[in-house]
Amino acid sequence: MTGTVVVTGDVVVTGDVVVQEVCPPEPVTAAVDLAELTEAADVQAMAGVAADPVEIPGDAVTEADTADDTADGAAEAADEAERVPVTVVAGHGRHRQIVRLLRLPRRRPAIYLAAALVGAVGVGSFSIGDRVAQAGGPGAVSHSVSVAEELGIGDQDLPAAAEAATLRSDAAMLGEVTASRNAREAEEAAAAQAQADADRVVLEAAATAAAEAARPRTVLPVAGARLTSTFGSRWGTLHAGIDLAAPMLTPEYAAADGVVLEAGPASGYGNVVYIQHENGDVTVYGHMEEVLVQPGQVVRAGDTVALLGNRGQSTGPHLHFEVHVGGLGGEKIDPIPWLRDRGVAI
Repeated sequence: MTGTVVVTGDVVVTGDVVVQEVCPPEPVTAAVDLAELTEAADVQAMAGVAADPVEIPGDAVTEADTADDTADGAAEAADEAERVPVTVVAGHGRHRQIVRLLRLPRRRPAIYLAAALVGAVGVGSFSIGDRVAQAGGPGAVSHSVSVAEELGIGDQDLPAAAEAATLRSDAAMLGEVTASRNAREAEEAAAAQAQADADRVVLEAAATAAAEAARPRTVLPVAGARLTSTFGSRWGTLHAGIDLAAPMLTPEYAAADGVVLEAGPASGYGNVVYIQHENGDVTVYGHMEEVLVQPGQVVRAGDTVALLGNRGQSTGPHLHFEVHVGGLGGEKIDPIPWLRDRGVAI
C-alpha cells in the first residue's frame, strides 16, 4: 500500500519506520533501523548473562530455542506482508522535501528485552543458590525448617496440640493442687488426732485426779453394819477389837490404802487378812467367809478384800476389826477413835 502525507511542520519519526531521502537539494537524516536498537539491547542483556554464566540443562535450552524460532518465523512472515512504502511531503517553499517512509518488520523488541531480563534473573537466582550452598557446605539447609515438622506435628494439628498441652498442664496443676490439699488434710487430720489424744489424756488425767481427790482415804470396813461389841475387857480377857454384825457375804472393805501382809486361814479367826498402811499401822479382818486378796497385793480404801462370815470362834456373822499401831506386832488400840480421827464415825 502507498500513500502521500503532507506535514506542515517538522517531521517526527516514531515507531518502526525508516525515513529515506528523496529530494537531493537538502540532505535528510539517515534512516534508523529500530531493529538494530533492539538487537543492541539484546546484546547488552546477553552480555550481563555471560558475565555470570550458569549451567542450564540442555533440554530446557532446546525447548526455549525451538519456541523462539517458531515465534520468530511467524512474526517475520507477518512483517514481510506489512512492509509497504509510504511517501511523505514535509516543509514549505524551497524547503519542501519529499521522503519515502518504508515500514519495517516488527521485531517485538519488548518481547526480546523481557525474555533477556527473565533469563538474567533466572541465572542470578541459580547463581545465588549455588553460592549459598557452597557457603553452607555439604550439609547446608536451603529451605526453612518448621518446628512443628521437627516435632512431628502438622500445621492443622497445632491448635489441637496446643489445647492438649494446655489440658496436660491444667491436669498436672490440678494433680499438684490435689496432692497438696490431700497432704494438708492428712497433716491437719494427724494434728487433730494428736490434739484429741492429748485432750483425752488430759481429760483422763483430770478425771483421775478428780476421782483421786474425791476418793475417801478411810472407810468403814462394813457398810451398814451394827456395832455389837467394843474394844476392852470381855469375859476376863481383852477383846482387842470391835465387832460389826451384818448379813452373811456382806462385802468387807480395806479401811485405808495399803499392802496385804497376810491372807488366809488363822487359829481363832477362821480366816484372817492383815493390811499395812502408809503410816505403818496394821488393820486386821477376821471370821470372813471368803478371802478375796493375796499377800503383797496393793489395795485402796474401799476395795473389797473379803466376804463377811461366821468362821472361827464366833457366835454369829460379823467382822472382827482390830488396829495395831506401827506394825503387825505393835500395840493394839481401840479402832473407833482411830477411824474417827480419819473422818469415819460409827
